[in-house]
Amino acid sequence: MKRRFLLLATVIAVAQFAFAAEKDAVAAITALEHKWAEAQNKGDANSVAPLLHENFITTDVSGHSYNKQELLATLKGGKWESNGISDVKVSVYGDTAIATGAWAGKGIDGDGAHIDRHERWTDTWIKTKAGKWQCVASHASEVK
Repeated sequence: MKRRFLLLATVIAVAQFAFAAEKDAVAAITALEHKWAEAQNKGDANSVAPLLHENFITTDVSGHSYNKQELLATLKGGKWESNGISDVKVSVYGDTAIATGAWAGKGIDGDGAHIDRHERWTDTWIKTKAGKWQCVASHASEVK
C-alpha cells in the first residue's frame, strides 16, 4: 500500500513539474515574441539578434527566404505608423515550441518598401543547451 501511494505521489509530482515547466515556457516565448515585435517597431536589430538562432531562416509573404543576418538588416531603418502582434498562441513540445499569431503593420520597412497589411505568422523555437529559447524558423502569410 505504501508503495502504491509513493508511486502515485511521484507521478503527481512529475506531472505538476512538467505542467509548470510548460507554463513557464509559454510565458517566456510569448514575452520573447512581444520583445521581437517591439524591437522591430523601433528598427532595433540588436535586440532581435539574440532571439534568433545562428541557423535561423524565415520566409516572408512573397515567398522569399532570409537568413538571420539578412533579416536583421531589413529591421534597421524602418519607420512605422503602426506595427504590432496579437493573438499569440504557444504550444510546447519538450525543448521545441511553436508560436503563432497575427501581425498588422503600416509604414516603411527597412528595405524602404511601403507596407500596409495584415499577416498570420508561425515561429519555431528551440531551447538551447544553455537553456535559452531561440527562434530557428519563421513563416508569414498575408491575410487578404
